[in-house]
Amino acid sequence: MDIRRLRGSIPPLITPFRGGAVDYEAYGDMVEFQIAQGSHGVLVNGTTSEPASLSVEERNRLVDVAIGRAAGRVPVVAATGSQSLAETEALSDHAARAGADALLIVTPYYSRPPQRGLVDYYLHLARRHDLPWMVYHIPGRAAVSVTLDTMKALKDGSPHFVGMKHAANDLGFVTECLTSFGPDFRIFVGLEELSFPMMAIGACGLMNAVGNLRPDMLVRLCEAVWASDIPGGRALHDRLLEINQAVFFDTNPIPMKYMMKRLGIIPQNEHRLPMAPATAELERRLDGVLARAGLLGAVAA
Repeated sequence: MDIRRLRGSIPPLITPFRGGAVDYEAYGDMVEFQIAQGSHGVLVNGTTSEPASLSVEERNRLVDVAIGRAAGRVPVVAATGSQSLAETEALSDHAARAGADALLIVTPYYSRPPQRGLVDYYLHLARRHDLPWMVYHIPGRAAVSVTLDTMKALKDGSPHFVGMKHAANDLGFVTECLTSFGPDFRIFVGLEELSFPMMAIGACGLMNAVGNLRPDMLVRLCEAVWASDIPGGRALHDRLLEINQAVFFDTNPIPMKYMMKRLGIIPQNEHRLPMAPATAELERRLDGVLARAGLLGAVAA
């Protein structure tokens, strides 16, 4: 694909459950909701989708549903990483066959591999397909970081390595990557509160959980930065602050799923163990956030 299409707000969709099973119909409706709200793409099976609770077959079917419902209107990015090389191979191969536009592959979590292991791992996977692919850099969950030297080795070893989702509080690393690889290197923001500042220094877009709730505002934030409307972008950044913070009042996506149910975006805020729905205390706290954002009144109307 033309990697210039990989930009803007590409929210990582939650996985709706009903009675313990994945609700694929509701998932397809979420894809339509994102497109109607102007999102520039959708991300399937990111952290917000609770992928550790899904089987390979369920993750693959979610990719199929997203590709079918998007029908080429927006790019579909498939997150295909796992702690297991064999699972990552299976997920990546399926996404490539199904017609995903790009892959996002998380650094293998729990094992804490050395940098040389990361390089070999990613280049091994890259040889299996010719899709644009990106590293999902989330050291807070994966317990491993990537270095600039590792990124350079991946760039040298794979012509279709095009970027990363950066979910770390490190703006300096973003600048180092863009300086090394040029402005076309695709860096997506993975931490909500850094959306505006990271885009202001060159990130091409957002892959933020809060996009499940207010996709229109994230679209406008991207467009403000592209238009060099710094005051407008900062105003949106300020308006999003409390909602961005609310995403992490508990483990993501517990708060997000409750707020989505509260606003009628999904029918249930069901999770699979060991995740659990919001407590009554957390619900009251999130209701306050939604009320101050003026969203509960819109639901009532």
